[in-house]
Amino acid sequence: MMHRGSCTWAWRSFSFGKRSVLACVLAGGLVCGPGVARGAWQLSWSDEFEGSSIAATNWTFEIGNGRGGWGNNELEYYTSRPQNIYVSNGLLHIVARKESYSGFNYTSAKIRSHGLFSQKYGRFEFRARLPEGKGYWPALWMMPEDSVYRGWPASGEIDVMENRGSDPATVLGTVHFGSSSRHAQSSGPPYRFPNGDSVTNFHVYAVEWSETAVSWYVDGNLYETQKSWWSSGGPYPAPFDQPFYIIMNMAVGGNFVGSPDGVTAFPGDMQVDYVRAYKWVNPPPVPVIQKSASNLLLGRRYGVLQSAHNAAGSWSDVTGATSPFSIAPAGQQQFYRIHEP
Repeated sequence: MMHRGSCTWAWRSFSFGKRSVLACVLAGGLVCGPGVARGAWQLSWSDEFEGSSIAATNWTFEIGNGRGGWGNNELEYYTSRPQNIYVSNGLLHIVARKESYSGFNYTSAKIRSHGLFSQKYGRFEFRARLPEGKGYWPALWMMPEDSVYRGWPASGEIDVMENRGSDPATVLGTVHFGSSSRHAQSSGPPYRFPNGDSVTNFHVYAVEWSETAVSWYVDGNLYETQKSWWSSGGPYPAPFDQPFYIIMNMAVGGNFVGSPDGVTAFPGDMQVDYVRAYKWVNPPPVPVIQKSASNLLLGRRYGVLQSAHNAAGSWSDVTGATSPFSIAPAGQQQFYRIHEP
């Protein structure tokens, strides 16, 4: 298990010709200990799995197979038995087994923080390793605490990480949105591990979620940012403007991954080292738009500048501005939110 010591983030200045920009950079290890403020982040909730049981103050169990295999034709029956879920040596284990139970041929486990913890916006981070094998479908994801925009997917879904066990070198980060299940939309490209690495090793999976962007990271590497979505239940930024809770599970079979085959080795053990949630602290973070950064610094228009904020004030509308650095009052650092058309 990787040592989970403390780390610090620092604001540093980077030069682009005669101009400079402040950026938050990691000055220590990638993973921070609980209670540590990380520059623009402050730890708001975590489970380090240091005890000997599932914390009832953090998690509830989902039991059964749902309607139609949770709507995906999944094959497992979720239980709360120690054979399927337990904490040991600082790790949460979610174990899928091939066995006859309550009329099903597979068992596994699913826990969620619904009713115990939810949060709107911030950074949500997991360190985990996953099993390999066709039919395994491990996932770290988030759903709305209250479905104020009606049923799925109108109220949204954020998948921090999911994996097809038949492809251990690839993970996906996705947002689901739209109107009804017949008109569901999703967006998100995959991340492929380099140099023969895979989900069978421990990795840190994270999303950073703001009012106008959701960004996905693996081991601190940004691989995707989504800024466009919609809901039939309300105007943008719905549905991703409500508190979401956390879910961890390992499904077996279903539409997304297919059924296990004769090569799939059981049991399959999904191991989670920690789960952490961070809130914004002042100054607010800026959604990273790599390809437009230099354009902004040079005062060129790229997309639409929606609003500006400085340490002494609140967000103000500067829609359509083309020279953002001319807006900042003297002596004050300015931050910007960008929306691409």
